[in-house]
Amino acid sequence: MNANLPLITILGPTATGKTSLAVNLANILGAEIISADSRQVYRRMDIGTGKDLSDYQINGKQIPYHLIDIVEPGTKYNLFEYQQDFLKAFTDIQSRSKQAILCGGSGLYIESVLNGYKMASVPVNEQLREELNDYSAEQLEQRLKSVKKLHNNADFDTRKRTIRAIEIAEYQKTNAAAIPDFPKIDSIIIGVRMERAAVCQSIYERLKQRLRDGMIDEIQALLDSGIAPDDLIYYGLEYKFVTQYLQGEFSYNYMVEHLNIAIHQFAKRQMTWFRRMERNGFKINWIDGLLPLEEKVNLAMEILRLSEV
Repeated sequence: MNANLPLITILGPTATGKTSLAVNLANILGAEIISADSRQVYRRMDIGTGKDLSDYQINGKQIPYHLIDIVEPGTKYNLFEYQQDFLKAFTDIQSRSKQAILCGGSGLYIESVLNGYKMASVPVNEQLREELNDYSAEQLEQRLKSVKKLHNNADFDTRKRTIRAIEIAEYQKTNAAAIPDFPKIDSIIIGVRMERAAVCQSIYERLKQRLRDGMIDEIQALLDSGIAPDDLIYYGLEYKFVTQYLQGEFSYNYMVEHLNIAIHQFAKRQMTWFRRMERNGFKINWIDGLLPLEEKVNLAMEILRLSEV
């Protein structure tokens, strides 16, 4: 396996074992992993984002990884920043004649790289924000739909996120000519998936383990450090529901039940995104996530071998 191969991408919905497959492939290929997770970029957000950094060690060997723990919690890391950080890491890996493996479940981040989205650093538009402050949630939704083609409902998670999405879309509409091209990067794509019932069970077991591991204490510590509750709620899922629980908005049992449901819905949206990628021409080589790890690694290596023929 030579370093001139295109990028290898390992994708799939949450709780399907993407990281373990990517790490074991990296161990065989002498590769380095670039994370494609929209929340693992934040420091001190470890349990709730499932960093599992110990997974990057095999038999005492550290597998190099990139774009994890690179910004402070409370900030709003965006897609433009991710593209630039990815390109910097990818170029660095290639300059050292190493293989890069892109691994994660954030379909937007993955597709922004593989599809070469044209992005720009979008400044704050105070005038637009002042105008949008008077809009209802329904009006904000309609305004966003009028300026942006939507692939999921993530932009509607919070009012702040919807306003920012409108701000970005409006800027891109009027500044398209000034946005630089992103280089084309070919990739062999391997997907990990399970039957829905298995994904649901895996999600619930993982949620219970994260709670045992101290996820609530982790989020309380972030709040105690001065991060505003709204900033944690912005990150969604675990950080949204646990923060609301800690703010006394609902009971522990309600939090666990509805967080579990929300993660199931998130996994379903991820698969919807990946299926859309396939319809748009991306070839995803799917592997059953319930197979033993050794068998998944062997299948992935066979996919890579055949891609060189």
